[in-house]
Amino acid sequence: MSPMSPMSPMSPMSAARGGDGVGPERLDRIEVTGIRAWGHHGVLEAETQLGQQFLADVTLHLSTAPAGSTDALSRTVNYAEVAHAVHEELTGGPYALVETLAERIARRILTDTGHPLVRRVGIRIHKPAAPVGLPVGDVTVRIERDAAPVDAVLALGTNLGDRAQHLHDALELLAATDGIDVEWTGPVLETAPVGGPADQGAFLNSAIGVRTGLGPFALLEAAHRAEHAARRERLVRWGPRTLDVDLITYGDWTSQDETLTVPHPRAHLRAFVLAPWHAARPDAELPGHGRIAALRETAEDRDGLRPGPEIEGYGIS
Repeated sequence: MSPMSPMSPMSPMSAARGGDGVGPERLDRIEVTGIRAWGHHGVLEAETQLGQQFLADVTLHLSTAPAGSTDALSRTVNYAEVAHAVHEELTGGPYALVETLAERIARRILTDTGHPLVRRVGIRIHKPAAPVGLPVGDVTVRIERDAAPVDAVLALGTNLGDRAQHLHDALELLAATDGIDVEWTGPVLETAPVGGPADQGAFLNSAIGVRTGLGPFALLEAAHRAEHAARRERLVRWGPRTLDVDLITYGDWTSQDETLTVPHPRAHLRAFVLAPWHAARPDAELPGHGRIAALRETAEDRDGLRPGPEIEGYGIS
């Protein structure tokens, strides 16, 4: 990890967001169909007393690429857990309306069982024995719901080439990415290198807060695209670089994935991350470590921070 940078909804670059944005997340589908359970949902007293069979079909919309490329279950959704959660909802309640049952299942998947990887869910509830007074094959309710946007923090740093231009371009690219809204940006600081070769130059660093509909791995991919656009090369650990974009937090989600550890494992020790973040959001907390104000005061590199240049889009809270 190294020094880094930010942006905000009020900045000129926010106007770049929209239909011509960069790199929308491609969502794949996992379908679990025919989940059966005896439930007691309905308006009539007989339905709540005697019960009847309900069936549920679930479509999970998420990117399966992170799991498919690594064969890692931790990077996808365990559909066995999804099926058990749906079964619990079918047998729970009871609810007068199938619509309510469908909403309950969708909310549970998006906020619990499938969080945060599932970005959209489709639910279809079948009530084949619905008392409609006529012979019918089935009665179904189908809904689709999107996951709520997530607040995330990114840290940016650069110590090679035109450092100010790298930070400017990275912010512009991230702001133009579909599914990313930059909510705030910290000021740019110049910082001494932490770790790595002793003869490398000073960094420009900042931090930005985004609200995103992207999943965590898709947000990381967007960060890597910004690095790639700056011709980042990974030659020496903690060595000089044109651009470093790290995902520091993603809501309250935690991950020990070897590619994406969240919260960032060294963020609580790095003043070059904490100081610009604190300048924009002084009451913020780093999940698992507490208030960033206190962390900043104990970070060993805090004395190496200096005001950096003014760069368009940064320092907007």
